[in-house]
Amino acid sequence: MTILLYLIPAALALGALGLAAFLWSLKSGQYEDLDGAAQRILFDDDAPLPDPKRRGRERDRPDQNTRLISDSSNWKGRTTRA
Repeated sequence: MTILLYLIPAALALGALGLAAFLWSLKSGQYEDLDGAAQRILFDDDAPLPDPKRRGRERDRPDQNTRLISDSSNWKGRTTRA
C-alpha cells in the first residue's frame, strides 16, 4: 500500500505535464491549419528542380524571350514560364 504514495503523485504529475503540453500546443497554433498539409500534398511543383550535374551551363539559363508570368489558377501564386 505504501507504493500508492509514490504512484498517485507520479500519475498526477504526468497528467499535469501532458495537459500543460497540450495547452501549449493550442496556444502556439499547432492546430490552426489541419487541412493545409493534406491539400499541399495534392499539388505538384510547377518547375522541376535543377539538375546539379548541369549546373552553370548556358542551356540551363532562360533565354531573353522567356518571361515569368503569374497564373491565378496556380496555388499560392506560383509562377509559370511563358
